[in-house]
Amino acid sequence: MMALTALLVSGAAFASETTLGAPVPWGMGLQAAGGVIKERIHDFNTLVFWIIVVITIFVGVLLAWVVFRYNAKSNPVPSTTSHHTGLEIAWTLIPVLILIVIAIPSFRLVYFEDRTHEADLTIQVQGRQWYWNYAFPDNGGFNYDSRPVDTADLRDGQLRNLTVDEPLVIPAGANVRVITQGVDVIHSFFVPSLGVQRYTIPGRTIETWFRADRPGTYYGQCNQICGVNHWFMPIEVRAVPREEFDRWVASARQRFADTMPAQGSAVAAAPAAAPAAAEGGALTIAEVR
Repeated sequence: MMALTALLVSGAAFASETTLGAPVPWGMGLQAAGGVIKERIHDFNTLVFWIIVVITIFVGVLLAWVVFRYNAKSNPVPSTTSHHTGLEIAWTLIPVLILIVIAIPSFRLVYFEDRTHEADLTIQVQGRQWYWNYAFPDNGGFNYDSRPVDTADLRDGQLRNLTVDEPLVIPAGANVRVITQGVDVIHSFFVPSLGVQRYTIPGRTIETWFRADRPGTYYGQCNQICGVNHWFMPIEVRAVPREEFDRWVASARQRFADTMPAQGSAVAAAPAAAPAAAEGGALTIAEVR
């Protein structure tokens, strides 16, 4: 009984740890879902996994049967059969049907991840060598840089190479439109537990979205090798209740007031002005559209 209790407690601890959206030791599967997109990714992953399991078992059994039934000892006189029309049709049509079964939910998932038409908040994400810049055009256009906390400065509970000085703060339960842009080289905004991954490409703006269904901290990393300090680009997304988010925005507008554009002016230079963009700033929504 004590062993069962200990197992349940350790399992609960493991579950609570995975809901933070951080990698865990010896993790074998996908990270726990923190939002609706990741839940759909889980469902699609499960579908493909069981299709692969069935195919693997079938091929393994068929191979064993052929080895046992048609070896030289069992068949001293080999068959002269050259082809079988039924088998030719079967091993052509069945893989096609399997690919169709995989393709339909795959395309639906890709289009679902592409964009949201009911965004509650828009955030611009710029990948730079080697840090992230987040801009909030819906809240005055302030922007700030996000860099990892040095190992020597970590406090209790903070994760090495994942904790940042200025996390991306969003309201929990909100559909967050993300506009990505690269300034220097290609980076990749990737938060596994939220199911979001988009490249930040110089000269291009790319749209996606995500939603954190419950408050918590979700970690990610640039997953496109972008130079010698590629490791220096962790992502920390902090989902908070709406009231707390509003208070954070009010504070951020004061702390980053120097990054806010003058009333009625553009939020930032166009993508062609990469050197100016590297100093801070963001695209306006009008420029994106």
